[in-house]
Order: sequence, then structure tokens, then C-alpha cells
Amino acid sequence: MSAVRRPGPAKIAAGALARYPDRLDVRSPSEFALDHLPGAVNLPVLNDSERALVGTIYARESAFAAKKRGAALVARNIAHIVDVHCRDQPREWSPVVYCWRGGQRSAALAHVLHEIGFQVAQLDGGYQAYRRHVVAVLAPLPARFTFVVVCGLTGAGKSRLLSALAGIGTQVLDLEALAKHRGSLLGDLPDEPQPSQKAFESQLLAALERFDSEVPVYVESESRRIGSVQMPEALLQAMRASSCVRIDTPHPLRVALLKEEYQHFLGDPASLAAKLARLEPLFGPAVVADWANAAATGGFDSLVAELLRKHYDPTYSRSMEKNFPRSASAHRVVPKAIDGESFRALAREIDAHFGASIVVPA
Repeated sequence: MSAVRRPGPAKIAAGALARYPDRLDVRSPSEFALDHLPGAVNLPVLNDSERALVGTIYARESAFAAKKRGAALVARNIAHIVDVHCRDQPREWSPVVYCWRGGQRSAALAHVLHEIGFQVAQLDGGYQAYRRHVVAVLAPLPARFTFVVVCGLTGAGKSRLLSALAGIGTQVLDLEALAKHRGSLLGDLPDEPQPSQKAFESQLLAALERFDSEVPVYVESESRRIGSVQMPEALLQAMRASSCVRIDTPHPLRVALLKEEYQHFLGDPASLAAKLARLEPLFGPAVVADWANAAATGGFDSLVAELLRKHYDPTYSRSMEKNFPRSASAHRVVPKAIDGESFRALAREIDAHFGASIVVPA
């Protein structure tokens, strides 16, 4: 009597990933760092040096020799993955496993987990299929939402207002948090590199898919680029056609807020001067040298005020007039201070206004 073979691991399409919150990325750490499924854990069946070794054997010896060496490495690594990562998982555990193309790397781990008895699935087409899914879905998705664009001059507290809005339970798309950049010349975050374009888009899609299309989404008035990453065109156009709220923070409060948020430059005037040097083509070396001297001597109040007056305010005002035409009729709010409670009060006022006035399209 012949044995009955039970089916192997299920293969799922990228569109079904929402049913699989546990995601195992078996690619190398360098592949994982460039982009991965949101929430994925990196469990390489071949690390970067091992992949390079197998590739070298393939080129110098033969495919057969490379497969033998690769199989030994993969088997050893899978044993470690099962022993460390899977030991305490229940029988009902249902992860999805993926590699670059849905090939041998993910198939190897999926096979072992399936034979153990876990309800494992393999992503058909691997990361490449997921990436195609991201591109395809990001194009039409922004049109489903009604955005409220938070406008305001540099230092007005737009990011603080978004945080306060999120704190009272509204839907907030914080693009600068996803991009790990404040969106200006001085916008780099200390010790936090920006994601790749692909990773930014993956996180953006995950954020949009969590929203309820029947409820407004608050978002900051970003330009086409946020540091090194670029906004998807469909999202940018949806935002530019949206209603706006303008936060008009008094100038002294803006200076104080910027000094709080850019503390790292106050303690490193040389780094600030290096950033400001990029403005020489606009203002000339003498002006920029004066700014660098102000930073070096602790004259931050006057430096911030002049940067706002000469550079940031005119630049932002021109951009808003050109790209966000509805900002001219924006609902206006004015914070009394820059502490958390003042911004929470603004958030409640804004949500009361827009929650009652916006009609979300069917």
C-alpha cells in the first residue's frame, strides 16, 4: 500500500499578505536592509558572506559544487532558525516565508516548517512579486482618501500638531516619520539614516492600508522630495487638491520651537555651518560666513530669525502658493504656546472643525 503524500506549503499571492502577520524574510541581511515586508523578521538561510562564497564556487568550479556547498550552509542555518526562532511556536503558527523570487531559499525553510506541522505559506514570486504589488496598489490608493493638509511656515509646529492629532485618535499620515527626515536642508535626523525609496514606499502603503477611507486623514504639506526619498505622484496630487488647515505660530514661538527640535545643531555648530554652506549659491559666501560665526558664538536666536526671514519663509510661501492652492482659504489656528497641551487644544479644535465640515466621497 503506497503512502499518501500530503500537500506541501501553501503558495499565496502578495494580495493575501494581510492574513499573515508573521513574516519570515530568508534573504541576506543586505537584501533585507534595502526593503522588506512591513513587520518581517530577517532569518537568512544564507548570509551575505555565504551567498558570496556560493557564487564564487559557482563561477570558478561548477553549479553542482555550488549547490553542495549551499545546501550544507542552508541546512545548518535552517537548523538554527528552527531551534531558536520556532521552538516555542504553537502548532497553529501560520507564518509566510519569502525570498527574492519565491525560489529555493524560501522553499527550503517553508518545507521544513511544513514537515514539522506548522501552517506555513510561501509567498509566490517572493519579494519581487511583493514589490510589484506595492507599485500597483500605491497608484490608485490615495484617491480613496480625503486628506486635510497641515500647512504652516517652518517652525510653526506642523509635526507637533500631527502628533497631537494622532494622540486624540484621528488618522494621521506622518510622512516625515516614515522618511526619517524633517524635509528641509537641516532635516537629517541624528543617527537615523533614511530608508531606501522602496522601503519608504512599503511603509507608506502599510500606513495607508490601515486607514478608514470614511474618515479624513491629516498630513503635512510636504514637497516632492523628503530628503532623499520621493513622494509617489498619486499621493502628491491627492494632497495638493485637498482642504488645508494653517497653523500661524507667532515668530518668537517659532524660534523657540526650532531651537528645541534642532538641539543637536546647537551642540555642534560646525555641523550646522557645513549644512548652511550649501546656501552659498543663493546668498553668497559672506552672508553664510556670518551665519556660521553666529552658530559658533551661540547667537542662535538671531541666526534662526534671519534664516527664517531670508530663506525659509519666502521659499515655503512660494511653494505653498504654487502647489497647495487651497491653502489661501485654509482654516487658521494659532497656538498660545509650544507645549503639549497647547497643541492638543489645537488638535481638538481642528478635529471638531473638519470632522463636521468635510464630506467624505462615497
